[in-house]
Amino acid sequence: MTTKNNKGEPWGMSPLPSVNHIYQNHTMDSTYWNDFKPRADDIIIATTGKSGTTWIQTIVAHLIFQNQEIPAPIWQLSPWIDFRPAMIKKQFDLIEAQTHRRFVKTHLPLDGLIYYPQVKYIYIARDGRDIFMSLWNHYRHLTPEMFDIFNNTPGRVGDPLTRPSDDIHEFFKDFMTKGWFSGLGEGNLGLSILNNVQTWWAYRHLPNILLMHFNDLLGDIDRQIRLIARYLDIEVNEDIWPTLLDNASFKSMKNNADNIVPGGGKAFFGGSQRFLYRGTNNRWKGVLSEDEIVLYETTVSEILPPDCARWLEQGQAALVHQEVYH
Repeated sequence: MTTKNNKGEPWGMSPLPSVNHIYQNHTMDSTYWNDFKPRADDIIIATTGKSGTTWIQTIVAHLIFQNQEIPAPIWQLSPWIDFRPAMIKKQFDLIEAQTHRRFVKTHLPLDGLIYYPQVKYIYIARDGRDIFMSLWNHYRHLTPEMFDIFNNTPGRVGDPLTRPSDDIHEFFKDFMTKGWFSGLGEGNLGLSILNNVQTWWAYRHLPNILLMHFNDLLGDIDRQIRLIARYLDIEVNEDIWPTLLDNASFKSMKNNADNIVPGGGKAFFGGSQRFLYRGTNNRWKGVLSEDEIVLYETTVSEILPPDCARWLEQGQAALVHQEVYH
């Protein structure tokens, strides 16, 4: 399946991205971006959920502030703009008042996000099976109060968010087959995660879009942070580099989780430690059945071009040429 832009062309054919779809459900509302006023040096961190969003936000925060004290919890400094239950006017008031370089987050596909040529985007991806395992932990531990907020905040479009089955295989079936957005027809994975990835992949050549992968952060965080710093035109004093690396490690994030995790982790049984659970990949191996793996791989091959599919699974190691990275 290939998405089309607003001219009816395959996604990626136009020189620049444009909004082709409004994404609205119990959790997200892409129209919130209509009131965003970008600045020339803004940074927009874009991901599918559970792909390393909080990790990239933490890295960017430490690059911006370096050896200074970060002035507020990262989840407040870097709000999720399309988060439907948020008091969006309050969020915009807060970011309008910021005098430092701003960095905000989105979980939208690029075909639902207003494109600003003057800002810089960082997009991070992760194998869909690893996302699945992280979502399994995420949704099973949401509090009843959080489900109430998702479902009963006025303006919800579509079905409510329901608590997942206690059977991980039932959850995988739902993950692969139940849609999240009205009018998109296919499953949560097929037209949420994979659609999201391909809309960004199609514009990876643009100089203000940097594609990154969770595997590469796990494999060589020093190299990845240096890559981000160069891309953002941020100079880092080598004397503070060891401290910056330590602050951006998953262990350090776990130790400082209440200041990093959205809402301080209050949405979860187990708090912020439950949100920042393990930070590892491949937990799906030995859990998903052979048939479930085949279903996943078949879905990927039907939706993504082969080079994108390889990159989504492996990260930079899958690429002979490094054109995906600036």
